[in-house]
Amino acid sequence: MILGFVEWEAGEPLETSLQMLTLARDVADQTGTSLAAVAFGEEGAAVADHLGEYGVERVHHVADDRLTPYAPAAWGQALADLLEDHRPEAVLAPGTDRCQEVLAHVGATCDLPMAADCTAVEAGDAYEVTRHRWGGSLVEHARLEASTKLLSTAVHEVPIEPADVPTDPTVHTVEPTVDAEDLRVQVDRREESDVEGVPLGEARVVVGGGRGVGGPEDFDQLEELADLLDGALGSSRAAVNEGWRPHDDQIGLTGTKITPDIYIACGISGAVQHWVGCKGADTVLAINTDPEAAIMQKGEYAVVGDLHEIVPELNEALREREG
Repeated sequence: MILGFVEWEAGEPLETSLQMLTLARDVADQTGTSLAAVAFGEEGAAVADHLGEYGVERVHHVADDRLTPYAPAAWGQALADLLEDHRPEAVLAPGTDRCQEVLAHVGATCDLPMAADCTAVEAGDAYEVTRHRWGGSLVEHARLEASTKLLSTAVHEVPIEPADVPTDPTVHTVEPTVDAEDLRVQVDRREESDVEGVPLGEARVVVGGGRGVGGPEDFDQLEELADLLDGALGSSRAAVNEGWRPHDDQIGLTGTKITPDIYIACGISGAVQHWVGCKGADTVLAINTDPEAAIMQKGEYAVVGDLHEIVPELNEALREREG
């Protein structure tokens, strides 16, 4: 059995989990075994209705009210119990912060190695894995040997593909053995962000600004462009460090990773740390006075010029089109 750790929201699996299941199904096919999933929380069982399309045959629903809020050690212990009971060939999880943390707890509890941010797996007695290092700036080929292999998938690097033959997964309820000590760290409450509009990580259009914008007041024209395109406004770390934008707007290795249809990068040099956060965009349009800037070389389209002239003209053209 190959086991996939599925994250969900409102009873539906997240995109990152579907990416993981695509790779997990490939590993299951290589090893000639079945694909199962595990989900936590009160709506975890409802996730099964959406997983048959991706070849999942069985869903292990961890049912414990104490685990409905996120509790990393407790979730890790529950997953470790599943490993002991079912001895899966491998456990895969999305490479999100939460799943990486839980999988690390499983590795520590079960004394198993973990390969993070994988993009491809060649299964055998040992697994040959291709994975990202240093935020994707380095690709590593590694060999993973263990009784149960623990892997996380690089976010937004594996295309989502439904199974050729859908399944009708059964749901198996799991009652974990969780001690009070495992619940020392857990989510106490959630606070809604006061940021209006489309969240940066979900926007289909993103407009980003860097140090080349010039100052906080000059972001107004970029914000107008984002509004006209029904998109979101982001920034580079340099603009955040200058105090021009809040950290919530930062795109990059230490900020948000975006996957829009188009990313319009204005006055951004395109350092590796920033590129890690925006390389998931389908199309990158860069506006910069420096034709040799890294972002100009990496994007699909480049406009060499002053953003303070180009962006206002672009805004005017969009307003006229709407009118």
